[in-house]
Amino acid sequence: MSAVARARRPEAAAEEAESAYAWLRLGAALALGTIGSAGLWAIVVVMPSVETTFAASRSEVSLAYTSTMLGFGLGGIAMGRLSDRFGILRPVAGSAVVLAAGYALAGWTSTLWQFALVQGALIGFASGATFGPLMADISLWFSTRRGIAVSICASGNYLAGTVWPLVLQHFVDVAGWRQAYIGFAVLSLCTMLPLSLFLRRPSPRPRVAAARSGAAAGAGLAALGLTSGQLQALLIIAGVACCVAMAMPQGHIVAYCGDLGYGVARGAEMLSVMLGCGMVSRIASGWVADRIGGLRTLLLGSALQAVALVLYLLFTGLNSLFVISALFGLFQGGIVPSYAIVVRECFPSREAGARVGMVVMATLVGMALGGWMSGAIFDLTGAYRAAFANGVLWNLLNLAIACWLLRRARRLVAFA
Repeated sequence: MSAVARARRPEAAAEEAESAYAWLRLGAALALGTIGSAGLWAIVVVMPSVETTFAASRSEVSLAYTSTMLGFGLGGIAMGRLSDRFGILRPVAGSAVVLAAGYALAGWTSTLWQFALVQGALIGFASGATFGPLMADISLWFSTRRGIAVSICASGNYLAGTVWPLVLQHFVDVAGWRQAYIGFAVLSLCTMLPLSLFLRRPSPRPRVAAARSGAAAGAGLAALGLTSGQLQALLIIAGVACCVAMAMPQGHIVAYCGDLGYGVARGAEMLSVMLGCGMVSRIASGWVADRIGGLRTLLLGSALQAVALVLYLLFTGLNSLFVISALFGLFQGGIVPSYAIVVRECFPSREAGARVGMVVMATLVGMALGGWMSGAIFDLTGAYRAAFANGVLWNLLNLAIACWLLRRARRLVAFA
């Protein structure tokens, strides 16, 4: 019997969960996420250069960031549904081709609206396959270590933000942002297609595991006293709120440093530090979630993110901003993976791709809205102080939802 045939047998699939192959698959997913998410941070780095090229305002250029985030979220939903039906290989391989085409076309655009359209419809949309759908797929390969596995997979997004801003800023300084984008087109195509071959084996979904997953999901919803639609809606609202807050430092830190007179290169370094610490935070949050659950991990991350945003209001020195950016990364890195863990704790595995995709879409809507709002507030006030305050308010909404869900779960358990 072939290896593929054995993989399709329920007992073989059950054996493969938490196996050496599962960890190999996780490594490939991490690499794909790191390369596939480069476009999300490329727009942050090239924002000042694009602003100059097209003689646009900060809020107008921020729309390109907004379109990228919206495309990323929509791509996550669409590719999540495809992966639920056909497996993860086809969405990831197809996205590699679309992503390469998007970088190349973006480098040749002649107007800002063309650039924004390509960023959203091609780069953002194709990148969506390398985040939510990959997290959902990896969650099917792990049980006792699901939290740490999902968080490692999600870290590809932040590893991209750690590595690529410094690389891209160098090539922007040497050759210009257009040539840098075309170089990324070649890189993504030549690396992502071979890496996607590691995802050929079907995910383990034996009938017994599916039944247990359904029972566990029912218990999770019962513990909250909510229907699946109600919980999904609350997670979507929470995702929007937390990421409106998150978008101010992540989306505008490069421009912010330029405005303060420190230079965009220092801003790129600061973004790299922030996302590098965010990657550490994501892995650590997975370890925490395996012990206290996804909802408590979400609450912890939301509270700490609020603290970091307040610190941005209090300090503007270069060294202080580096420290605060590192703290911001350490505090908020585990928030988005926590949503995926909550979904897996409360919904059946057969719905994982679509439901994780919807929550990730919500977080990206938040990033898109927050990115645009921060630029618009800057244009109105001439500074970013009010934008940081706006982020704090949205963060409080996320914190309130997480607190309410946790208190509701405790109250219902107490009355049971």
